Amino acid sequence: MVPQFLIDIKDFISQPWPWWVAGLMIALVMFILLYFGKEFGISANLRIMCAADGAGEFSDFFKFDWQSQGWNLMVALGAMFGGYLASHYFLSPDGDIAHVSAATVASLQELGIQAELGKVPLVPDFYSWESLFTLRGLIIIVLGGFLVGFGARYAGGCTSGHAISGLSALQLPSLIAVIGFFLGGLFMTHLIFPILF
Repeated sequence: MVPQFLIDIKDFISQPWPWWVAGLMIALVMFILLYFGKEFGISANLRIMCAADGAGEFSDFFKFDWQSQGWNLMVALGAMFGGYLASHYFLSPDGDIAHVSAATVASLQELGIQAELGKVPLVPDFYSWESLFTLRGLIIIVLGGFLVGFGARYAGGCTSGHAISGLSALQLPSLIAVIGFFLGGLFMTHLIFPILF
């Protein structure tokens, strides 16, 4: 029999939380990282893993003290583990349904995406193995993934590294990168995405 306090915790966690809780948690993490002189970024973990596996023998890019960045790998593992826990044990009674406005549903329907108020899935149907073997799926999943990866390296970091860590440290290159991220997102949303759908 499951203790009542565990049921209460699950009920509390499975309810949608206010948006500002995430903001407070991000701010708390950033204060801790700044205090210890660390910088946060998810895309850097690929470089760390490659360096740990000996890629420094093939490229100078991977020759650095990767062990000093091991804590960043723990952040990535924590994100994956937390996502697994949330998706398997803390889903809301609605399951994998996104809580979006009627205006968002109308915009999705204009693009030809099956959507009804209260029935919008968290992961759209064009992110699937079946979609991967279509032209549209290939463009969105493979080309989009490549561009995100290339862009993160070209910009010297990902959105979390620049928008959260870099801006917190008042770095001008991060501000420029974040402006680029937003302009690219607006370009994709308003010009490219409607063409694909």
